[in-house]
Amino acid sequence: MLSLVVFGWLSYDMYQLGQNQQLWGYRPLFLFLSFWMSMILVLGRFFLKTGKQQRWTLLSTLGAVLLSIGFPDLIPFPFLMFAGFVPLLIVEHEISQVSNKSFWQIFRYAYHYFVVWNILTTYWVANSALAAGAFAIFVNSFLMCIPFLLFHLTKKVMPKLGYFGLIVYWITFEYTHLNWELTWPWLTLGNGFAEFPSLVQWYEYTGVFGGGLWILVINVLLFKKLIVKNYQDVWRLDWRWMQIGMIFILPILLSLMMYYNYEEQGRPVEVAVIQPNYEPHYDKFTVPVPMQMNQFLQLSNSVVDVNTRYLVFPESSFGYAETHTLADFAAVRRLKEYIAEYPQLNLVTGLNAFTRFEPGEEHTVNTRTNVNRSGDTTYFEVLNLAAQLSNDSEEIQMYKKSKLVPGPEIFPYQQLLFMFKPIVDKLGGTTAGVGTQKKRDVFTSNAGKVAPVICYESVFGEYFAGYIHQQAEAAFILTNDGWWDNTAGHRQHMHFARLRSIETRRAIARSANSGISGFINQRGDIVRRSNYDEAVALKDTIYFNEGRTFYVTWGDMIARLSLLSSLMLLINFFVKSWQQRLALADQSVAG
Repeated sequence: MLSLVVFGWLSYDMYQLGQNQQLWGYRPLFLFLSFWMSMILVLGRFFLKTGKQQRWTLLSTLGAVLLSIGFPDLIPFPFLMFAGFVPLLIVEHEISQVSNKSFWQIFRYAYHYFVVWNILTTYWVANSALAAGAFAIFVNSFLMCIPFLLFHLTKKVMPKLGYFGLIVYWITFEYTHLNWELTWPWLTLGNGFAEFPSLVQWYEYTGVFGGGLWILVINVLLFKKLIVKNYQDVWRLDWRWMQIGMIFILPILLSLMMYYNYEEQGRPVEVAVIQPNYEPHYDKFTVPVPMQMNQFLQLSNSVVDVNTRYLVFPESSFGYAETHTLADFAAVRRLKEYIAEYPQLNLVTGLNAFTRFEPGEEHTVNTRTNVNRSGDTTYFEVLNLAAQLSNDSEEIQMYKKSKLVPGPEIFPYQQLLFMFKPIVDKLGGTTAGVGTQKKRDVFTSNAGKVAPVICYESVFGEYFAGYIHQQAEAAFILTNDGWWDNTAGHRQHMHFARLRSIETRRAIARSANSGISGFINQRGDIVRRSNYDEAVALKDTIYFNEGRTFYVTWGDMIARLSLLSSLMLLINFFVKSWQQRLALADQSVAG
């Protein structure tokens, strides 16, 4: 009853705040926790009826809390992730020992585990849209159960390969989450070290999947150490503890050596970033454009001088602009006039834009229509655009954001799931989609070549590396992180960019409408940053680098090898399962 009362009060309070155009802050965290606690109590016969059920519920809760504390922002202590899976592995082991029909029991506790982890780390998504946040938490938790249940089934049929299966299935799941339309890779395990780049400098070889492999291997070894003696003599020093210690310590020592011996590569370039600080729910798209333009230019004047080579504005700074006539758009003309005062200056900005399709031009799956009063139909495509204005060229270089957020920017697999279109619209998403492009584009000028990375794209390591394949020497991240209020979301997003710097050895300038703007060097250090909820301009010198790392060249090799291993394991699993069934059938006939 107490949980339901808390849930009801928070629901009412959040509704009232929304009506008064006020933000929710951390309220979604407690809303989801109270809801899920109520569900566990209502379903007590499945979770709390017996002593064993209570033990398994507590263990799975403990494991989720360990993972959550280890993940960026809650409490910055990533080492807890090395034990985060152990309690759930204990639950799976004990249920498998006492039940022949263990699948649904294990699913029950695994789902609880993943729900708690998702709530504690990604509750803030609900600040952009409550229904979308709930969908992300509860659907993502279900998807996370798939690799764990595959591990359980594989272990039953092939005991010696079961825990190897857990590792490759989980990495395959994370890799899939990076590359399909329902993408939500926020909780990729390797992201857990984002606040501590000095520990994972070897990401320039492995990417984040190296960190995930590290975490999973130590979890499995810790679990096996616990069950070898049935939890007895656990702390007795032996070879297994030495093995775990070496696997834990050696990557850290290697990383620290790389970190303290790394020197910035390339040539120095002066860059300025602007954080205008317009709250996106109620202010950004209602404040008149001339007033916003004055804010941008006043902030720019405080930092730009004759030595500044780049000025960076955040995502969706102005709009809507038509791409074919972008040079005539009022905001673009004003910005061109501004940079003309500084001959060496280039301006990179985010724009809300659209492009009209000419008669006979091929349409895309994201094409929208508009019928005017005369009955004429216009076909167009909405874009989340980055554009570069330069004094050394009349051409306006453009890049379309192409890694889209499921729901707000893309309806995943809409041709297959067309029946869910009304639900997507109610969740605050779009069934029409946003236009994209197949390849990354790099903005070039006399100052260099830069990657225009738009918001969500900075979470995808291999995608980000695609800009380096196009000769990008540095990266500018244009984002709008104010959708999530002053909670963990915008801080996690900033920290994830530090991993991209390590993977590619590219300096990053980050311009956020509201959130955190700043500069990240090639080691992943934040060398200068803004605070949340402040209008500010920052300037620093970053190094433009032309070199390529092993990761840029080879990408997510660990994930692809895991995918191949998973396929081979699954084929082997189905063959052996079939053989076992045939053997049982033969025994039954013989009997």
